[in-house]
Amino acid sequence: FFLILGAASRPLFCVRSFAAMTVVVHNYVNSELFCRVRCRPPDVVVFPRCVEEVSALAKICHQYQLPIIPFGTGTGLEGGVGALKGGVCFSLRNMDEVLDLHQEDFDVTVEPGVTRKALNSYLRGTGLWFPIDPGADASLCGMAATSASGTNAVRYGTMRENVLNLEVVLADGSVFHTAGRGRRPRKTSAGYNLTNLFVGSEGTLGILTKATLRLYGIPESMVSAVCSFPSVQAAVDSTVQILQTGVPIARIEFLDDVMIGACNRFNSLSYPVTPTLFLEFHGSSKSLEEQVSITEEITRENGGGDFAWAEDEEMRARLWKARHDAWYAAQALRPGCKAYSTDVCVPLSCLPQIIVETKEDLMRNHLTGPIAGHVGDGNFHCIMVLDPDDPDEVQRVHEFTERLARRALAMDGTCTGEHGVGLGKRTLLREELGPQAMEVMQRLKATLDPKNLMNPGKVL
Repeated sequence: FFLILGAASRPLFCVRSFAAMTVVVHNYVNSELFCRVRCRPPDVVVFPRCVEEVSALAKICHQYQLPIIPFGTGTGLEGGVGALKGGVCFSLRNMDEVLDLHQEDFDVTVEPGVTRKALNSYLRGTGLWFPIDPGADASLCGMAATSASGTNAVRYGTMRENVLNLEVVLADGSVFHTAGRGRRPRKTSAGYNLTNLFVGSEGTLGILTKATLRLYGIPESMVSAVCSFPSVQAAVDSTVQILQTGVPIARIEFLDDVMIGACNRFNSLSYPVTPTLFLEFHGSSKSLEEQVSITEEITRENGGGDFAWAEDEEMRARLWKARHDAWYAAQALRPGCKAYSTDVCVPLSCLPQIIVETKEDLMRNHLTGPIAGHVGDGNFHCIMVLDPDDPDEVQRVHEFTERLARRALAMDGTCTGEHGVGLGKRTLLREELGPQAMEVMQRLKATLDPKNLMNPGKVL
């Protein structure tokens, strides 16, 4: 392994042994550079190659009370890898091996540097895939740390339902397995659910160094479709009715008129600029006929237009690329500006109301915020496009995102469906969970990390 002190582009030291690292860190801790108190890049970046090195480095940090910030690919959206108090960033990109694949058991164990695309590339030819798709090519342990989900969650669930076991390095350097070493049963009722304690912990309880994940068989057939609607209510009503009839739809994504217009321009498409659903069906050829027939009937009854089909793999990839490019399409609405994404999740019945109120809020405050969402879960995103050099607009965006989250909480929802809490939503988390739940979380944190070294300042 090696270690960098200072800015990554101008390293102050490169250390290749634990003994040398201990001396350098001891001197560095007492330096004026380390004692600056402000939000800044980490003071130290380490690149461990195995769990033993992660453990040994964590022990050094524990001895010298250095903050520890785990880092995967940096695709998080709530400031989860910022070094509020400086300290040591553990970049896990060099731990990128797929360790154990059990095809007959539909599970695999990966190191933290393995990304979802890399895993599915590794699985090519096995008839298996890992379907959780948050859009970005995130690291799988990072996805576990934030409880990521994405476009396929309506059928395959989120990371919470698809992590069987985790290897974790705690703040003092000790290593343990949340479901027992080597265990990978499909279900268990043995003891506390420690695995899900760490899924969504955002690096505040420990460093995830291995994850055992559920896999799924690749469907015999996949078809995708796009359908436009006269209103948000009609699109959401269709979604609810499709789910109520038991159609095992794989993806059902909502784009508002502003977002579909941006995608049209960015990807040279020609969909009607109205509220739109992107749908995908998985299964055998015979089952797809039934799924599609039921869905088409439901959408017609709600005023939906004709389906625009994408059946072959190339066309489906192009269609979903348009959906995954929503961030860039939104940003292209105002060249030279920056994009900021926030998400909330509400019960399905509340989705039309919150989207309509949110669009009214955006227009009233002269803000650009196209909406895209995983409508089958009641989860949607506002992609705010703003000029970061305009303090008035920045303030209006900040106030809007606070109102949006509280609007979701008032509808019995959550302030974040899949982005996590990180830095941006700590106050909102307190409002959502209440003082008793927060106290329990703080006690758990104090038990596992009494020196508050693990990603301090995040979540709690």
